[in-house]
Amino acid sequence: MKRVWFGCLGVLWIGISLEAKVVVYPWIEDSALPEDGRYEVYVRGTKSGKEWRELQVFTVDVDMDTRSKAAMAQFDADEPVDVKVVAVGKTVDDVKIRPLARGISYSKAGEHALVFRLDRPAKLSVEFGGDRLGNLHLFANEVEKETYAGKDGDDVIVWDGGSKDIFRKNCRLIYFGPGVHKPKDLPNNEINIPSNCTVYLAPGALVKAKFRVDKAENVRIVGRGMLFQPLRGVEITHSRRVHVEGITVINPQHYTIFGGESRDVTVRNIKSFSSRGWSDGIDLMCCRDWLVDDVFLRTSDDCLAFYNHRWWYWGGSSDLTVQNSVLWADVAHAINVAGHGDDRSAEGELFCRATFRNIDVLNVDEDDDNYRGVMSVCCGDKNRVEDILFEDIRVEDCEEARLIDVRVLFNEKYNREPGGSIRDVTFRNVTYQGEGGKMYPMRIKGYDENSDIRGVTLENVVLDGEKMKDLSGVEMNGHVNDVQVK
Repeated sequence: MKRVWFGCLGVLWIGISLEAKVVVYPWIEDSALPEDGRYEVYVRGTKSGKEWRELQVFTVDVDMDTRSKAAMAQFDADEPVDVKVVAVGKTVDDVKIRPLARGISYSKAGEHALVFRLDRPAKLSVEFGGDRLGNLHLFANEVEKETYAGKDGDDVIVWDGGSKDIFRKNCRLIYFGPGVHKPKDLPNNEINIPSNCTVYLAPGALVKAKFRVDKAENVRIVGRGMLFQPLRGVEITHSRRVHVEGITVINPQHYTIFGGESRDVTVRNIKSFSSRGWSDGIDLMCCRDWLVDDVFLRTSDDCLAFYNHRWWYWGGSSDLTVQNSVLWADVAHAINVAGHGDDRSAEGELFCRATFRNIDVLNVDEDDDNYRGVMSVCCGDKNRVEDILFEDIRVEDCEEARLIDVRVLFNEKYNREPGGSIRDVTFRNVTYQGEGGKMYPMRIKGYDENSDIRGVTLENVVLDGEKMKDLSGVEMNGHVNDVQVK
C-alpha cells in the first residue's frame, strides 16, 4: 500500500491510499454512550476482502416526546460493500431501508438477519416491523481525504484529556485521537478555535465539549470523530471561511450547528441526533454564502431554521444552499425560514436567495398547528422574503404535518411585529407519499394588504401518486396573488 505524505500547516497531512478499502473505526469505551445490544452490524468490501468486519453500534436518544432509544453505526468505504444487519429478537418480515428513493433491496440471511449492498455512500434508516423509534441508523461515509497526525509542538496540540492553551496565535492543528476527551476547567465547556487552525477528530474520538469559532477565519473542523452532549455542537459567529466536515454530534443540549453573522461557510457530511427542546439541527441568523451538503439531521426541533436578526446578529440573510441531505423532524419543521427579524428597522431585513434541493424528508411530527410545515416560509418581524427555491424534495410518510406552509404572520410567542412580504417562492418536483399519517392541507396566507404574498409556483407537485393540477384544497386568503400550479 502506497501513501503520499504532504506537509500541511506545519503538521503531517496523510494522503489517502489509492487501493480499495473499508475503514472500521476504533471501539469507544464510555458508559455515557452505551453500545446497543439490539443490533449487530457487519460490513465487507466487494474488492478488498471477503471477511465480515463488525461495527460498533451505539444507542442514541431520539424524539423528546417519547424519549426513545434508537441505534447508530458508521464506517468508511471507497468501494461497493455488503452490509449484514442482525436484529436480535426481531424477524425479517417487514423491513424498510429508507430513504425509499435509494431503492435498496435486501435478502434474508436467517430468521433475524438481512444483507444488502451499497454501491456508494449512504445515510440510511433500517426499520424492522415499522419501528421508527428503535431503528438502526447506518452511515456509510466515503474514505477520508483529509487526515492529520503529529506530535505536540509549537503549532500542534495533541489533546490528552486535560485543558490546553489553544489561544496561542501560532496554533495550527488541534488533534483529538481515538478515545474519550473531556476538557477540564473550560468556561461553558467550550473550546475556542483560533483563526488559521484545523481541528481534527480521528475515527474513534469522542469529545465532550462544544467547538466555538468566534471572530475567526480560515478554520477547518474535520474528521470522523464525535461530539457528545455539548451545549451546542459547533458555534460559528462573526466569522468567515469556515469548513466543517465528517463529524457526528450526539444529543446536543441546543443546536448542532449554529451560525451568527458569518459567511463563506461549508458544512458537509455532518450526522446529528437530538432529543431535547430547542435542539434544532442547523440554525443560522443573518448569515450569507453558506453551503450545507450531504447532512443527516434527526432532531427534536427544526432540522433547519434560517432567520434574519435574532439576539446579537443583524443584517439579513442571503445565498444559503442546502442539498443532497436527509432530514427527520421528530418535532417541529423539517425546513423553517424567515421567522425572526429586525422589527425595529424601518423597512425590515431582507431574507433572499435560499435554495433547498435533493432532500429526503423521512418524517415530521408536530402537534401544534403553528409549526407543522415540512417546508415552511413563515415571515415575521417585518422581514421581506424573496427568491426561495425548494427543488427535488421527497417527503415520506409524516405522522402530523403540512407539506407546504407559506405565511406572512404575527407569532405572539416570538414576534413583536408582523412580517413584511413574501415574493417568488418555488416548489419544484416535490413528492409526498403517505402511509396513514395525518397530512393537513397546504397553506398560503398573507397577513393584510400591506403584508402580502406574491409569486408562488407549485411545479410538478405529486401527492400520493397524483399530480397537483389546481389549488383546490389549499388554504388561502385574500392577501395572496399570482399563485401558479404547473
